[in-house]
Amino acid sequence: MRIIIVDDDPFVCISLKTILQAEPGIEVCASGSSGEDAVRLYEEIQPDILLMDIQMGSCSGLDAGAEILEKHPDARILFLTTFSDDEYIIRALRIGAKGYLIKQDIETIAPALRSVMSGQSVFGSEIVTKIPKMMGKPQRTDLGKYGILDREMDVIELVAKGLNNKEIAQSLYLSEGTVRNYLSAILDKLSLRDRTQLAVFYYKNMDN
Repeated sequence: MRIIIVDDDPFVCISLKTILQAEPGIEVCASGSSGEDAVRLYEEIQPDILLMDIQMGSCSGLDAGAEILEKHPDARILFLTTFSDDEYIIRALRIGAKGYLIKQDIETIAPALRSVMSGQSVFGSEIVTKIPKMMGKPQRTDLGKYGILDREMDVIELVAKGLNNKEIAQSLYLSEGTVRNYLSAILDKLSLRDRTQLAVFYYKNMDN
């Protein structure tokens, strides 16, 4: 797993590199200190995951992430920040970030990277509990017009709660392969890109 770290605090970059390099299967290829660095390093290295701060001067992590994802829609970007600001979280979700973690939860970073690498989206527990309130409570959308089945609705609800495929499989007494098949069908029916967009769709349209 090839990682780039971008944070405007040199101590944070060094600390994260030391922690992550000690983890099996993780290689920190480069580090930067600005949004401009993030865009440049991503183009040069094409890492598996970009681990990035949000507030970094003239070009924020969110701006850099949006620029990278516009050119590379499959880019895996994981934000790591001290700020659990609602606006930041919503923007991270909307641009297609794979996760949003709080720096204080240092022990969750390596597992989060592995989850993102396996195709999951990860949000710290503090973030997950904030999403429903942030997205508001609009009129409930009838998913029947999209051809969503009852079992698929069960999967959607668990994805929105932050469960990964293994946890969903255990909860619904299904195999992980079946969950992946359901998720693929759901994303296709709703014309969504990934489970992060699915969670946003749920909280915007379904969670009443």
